[in-house]
Amino acid sequence: MKAHDGMYIGGAWRPAAGQDVIEVVNPVDEQVIGTVPAGTAEDVDAAVRAARAALPGWAATPPAERAARLAALRDVLVARADEIAETVTAELGSPLKFSQAVHAAVPIAVAGSYAELAATYSFEEKTGNSVVHHEPIGVVAAITPWNYPLHQIVAKAAPALAAGCTIVVKPAEDTPLVARLFAEAVHEAGVPAGVVNLVTGLGPVAGQALAEHPGVDLVSFTGSTAVGRRIAAIAAGQIKKVALELGGKSANVILPSADLAKAVNVGVANVMSNSGQTCSAWTRMFVHRDQYEEAVGLAATAAAKYGERIGPVVNAKQQARVRGYIEKGVAEGARLVAGGPEAPREKGYFVSPTVFADVTPDMTIAQEEIFGPVLSILKYEDEEDALRIANGTVYGLAGAVWAGDEAEAVAFARRMETGQVDINGGRFNPLAPFGGYKQSGVGRELGVHGLAEYLQTKSLQF
Repeated sequence: MKAHDGMYIGGAWRPAAGQDVIEVVNPVDEQVIGTVPAGTAEDVDAAVRAARAALPGWAATPPAERAARLAALRDVLVARADEIAETVTAELGSPLKFSQAVHAAVPIAVAGSYAELAATYSFEEKTGNSVVHHEPIGVVAAITPWNYPLHQIVAKAAPALAAGCTIVVKPAEDTPLVARLFAEAVHEAGVPAGVVNLVTGLGPVAGQALAEHPGVDLVSFTGSTAVGRRIAAIAAGQIKKVALELGGKSANVILPSADLAKAVNVGVANVMSNSGQTCSAWTRMFVHRDQYEEAVGLAATAAAKYGERIGPVVNAKQQARVRGYIEKGVAEGARLVAGGPEAPREKGYFVSPTVFADVTPDMTIAQEEIFGPVLSILKYEDEEDALRIANGTVYGLAGAVWAGDEAEAVAFARRMETGQVDINGGRFNPLAPFGGYKQSGVGRELGVHGLAEYLQTKSLQF
């Protein structure tokens, strides 16, 4: 076990204000692998002050130089990719191959995309007799989750730095070790002191202090809708901007003309990825009544292959939560065709890859975000019925549509109330905006739309 001391504030590692620590547990074997300081309001205040002090200089730094620092950060992340993957595997339990391919590689791609965007984006434009300036919004509070710990930090920090903002990062307490690696990478990349600051700590203490701090101009939060509401309420008291990426209950709609086997297999893989701990996972699969039983059989067979391939969920609380949802699904009458609530191993926070059939739209497992390897398969009568059910939740983050004719899939996708839709298994695009409708959030991340969240506009009339 390694004890990590201090917070990264003002370009240096400083002792924490208090003595309390947070234990980091490996969810595979339940062993403590390290500790980090439990930050206090005093630590948060020091970090925000450092960010405010650095803001004028960084905001005035030419975009080309900001781009150069981002490119250097990307290069450091590339050089430390193996260490990043190993760290995420240790604290999140993700299989190493997945950590290498996603948890390390995606943040590198995102950092690189903002290095290019910072160098090419037009921060000034002319319209009529006015010149419009796009300026940094100020000091950013980034409160990030545990499920994609480095990606969520970079998805906030990279556009903030490209815009000319300074930032204080408060990572999730379950996965703070890779956040420390990020701070080390920032330092190695030559980002000026105070531009990026890191405070580890608990959400109700450090997170709340950061959201409430009057020196913060924007709170960017990724996590549960319940916590998002709390942050929005805090920010409203100060008329402070928020960017919220919250929960999801995404629909995977398989139209009758689709390649059913491919759509089902890819759909199951999507749900099992990262042990189901993905806010955009397609956790509701929609199949036409004439193909329903065939799809259920395909899904059950596919899910069985993941029994030894997926990692655990992040902690004991999450394991109990997911198993509770599985039990509720059974109690409400859904048909269990794969997996179940029983823990598949004696050690570790594992949950069996689970598939439910005969799920109706009003069931809890069809309405609430489970955040585990659990798939619900719903039957529909026709396209209008599928659309009604797909749009019938409080969420609208992501989704998928499959059809033999791409135009048919696109026509359906345009009517879905969700922020991002994959057509016939479309690939992830780090330049495309990511964010939700309804209670899935406010604002967008990634690409030029993500950059815009961190900019303020000023017009000069001539």
